[in-house]
Formats: sequence, C-alpha cells, structure tokens
Amino acid sequence: MGNVEQPRRRTIRDVSKAGVPGVWLTAYTAPMARRLDTHVDVMLVGDSLGMVVYGMPDTLGVGMDMMIAHGAAVVRASRQALVVVDMPFGSYQESPARAFRNAARIMAETGCGAVKLEGGVEMAETVRFLVQRGIPVCGHVGLMPQAVNTAGGFRTQGRDADQARKVHTDAHAIAAAGAFAVVLEGTVEPVSREIATSVPVPVIGIGASPACDGQVLVVDDMLGMFGTATPRFVRRYADMGGLVDDAVARYARDVRNRDFPGPEECFGARRQVMPG
Repeated sequence: MGNVEQPRRRTIRDVSKAGVPGVWLTAYTAPMARRLDTHVDVMLVGDSLGMVVYGMPDTLGVGMDMMIAHGAAVVRASRQALVVVDMPFGSYQESPARAFRNAARIMAETGCGAVKLEGGVEMAETVRFLVQRGIPVCGHVGLMPQAVNTAGGFRTQGRDADQARKVHTDAHAIAAAGAFAVVLEGTVEPVSREIATSVPVPVIGIGASPACDGQVLVVDDMLGMFGTATPRFVRRYADMGGLVDDAVARYARDVRNRDFPGPEECFGARRQVMPG
C-alpha cells in the first residue's frame, strides 16, 4: 500500500477576502479540536477559555502558560484548520519588543499558525513590529473583552457617530499595519457592514454583520454548553448541555439503584440466572 497523503494545514494565505465566508470557531481542548478540524477553516484558541473552561468572570485572569497549554493541545489534535492563539491581557500592551517575545514563545511552544491581539490605532505599531519579524497577526476591534474595565462593561460599539468612527479607524489601522484578518466584535450591523466592505483584509464577525468575510463563535455557546442565557448574536445549534444533564441524571439513577455496573461492564463476572 502506498503512503496516504496527509491533509495540508491551512495557513493565513487561505483566509480569503473573497468567495465563501470563512468558518471560525473557538477550541480549547484536544477532544473538541478533533471534532471541529474537518469542518472549520480556523480554530481560535481564545482567552475566552478563562470564562468557559475556568469559570472566571472575564478574560483578564488568563496568562501565558494557560494559553500555551491549551493552544498546544488544539494544535496536536488537529491536522487541517489554521490555529490562531490569543495573546492574553498584559502580554503585549507594554511594548512591541515584549509583544514579540511573548508572541514568539506562543508560536514556538504551541505550533500555531498565528496570534491574535486586541486593540486599534494604539496597537498598530505593535502589529507592524510583529509582522515585520515573522509573526502573523489577527487583529480584534470593536467590543474588546480585555478592555472591559475601561469600557465600563461589555457594551455594543458603534451606536453613535464617534463610536462608529473609532471602530472604523481602528479596523483600518490594524489592517494597514499588516494584520492578515480582523475580528470585529459587538458592533452595530450598519457600521460592521461598512467596515467589512471597506477594510482590505478579511473581517471576521462576532455580533457584527452577515456581510463580514467570515464568522466566529464560542463553540460552547453555539452548542448550548455554557450558561443558561444565550447572547443575542449566538445561534444555538444544539442543546448539548441538556443532553449532558440527562445523561448524568440517568447515570446517577443507575448507580443508586445498583443497575450500574452490570455484568457486561465487569471483568470475569457471571451473569446471574433468575430462577424460573
């Protein structure tokens, strides 16, 4: 038998501005990465794992070691999707040089294809510095979770002319600095649509517009695994949380009734024959 050709992993060159919208989802673990790999173009190891996996109130408590551990797991478990890893809060804002050291560490220790960082005009110099030194960067503008404290909470962006102008300027600045794509989060639809059609690199929406060049969601949200309230911008494609609740309830019942384990789940057990 001949060698089976392995699928080619996508790169930033495959994230296209034209054609079929790109499919992005978050992934934080190896089992989920294996499930997503053949269906998505990009798996984003988002710092949202702090909230989804670790129960944090926001993303600010996520550190480098945490991102690297989860990023490496997702890369190991996948073969086809481009893997992008978030740079956590505090790992890139101080200076372009520090951002490079941390981005290089993330890429070297995870094997990912790119990093993502939040910020607009103020981060353009850093994005340019990284790209010029061989670090592919995805930007993130609009609602920026790492800026939740200065923004006064998770607030939709673009609701007035000043906000709209800022998001627009931020997106263009990050694209001009060399980002291969820009995630646009939590921004009103008309503003998002205008940004998506005017920015020269792919714009990936989350709570933005169907006009974006791709869409990203937190996988646990769209599968009904995280919390009870579904954000407005999420379409829930399954109720996995309900399935888990039902399965665990049935397991608990069987254990308490001594129905589990049965002979088929035991080693060397004899089936008991009930007298007739």
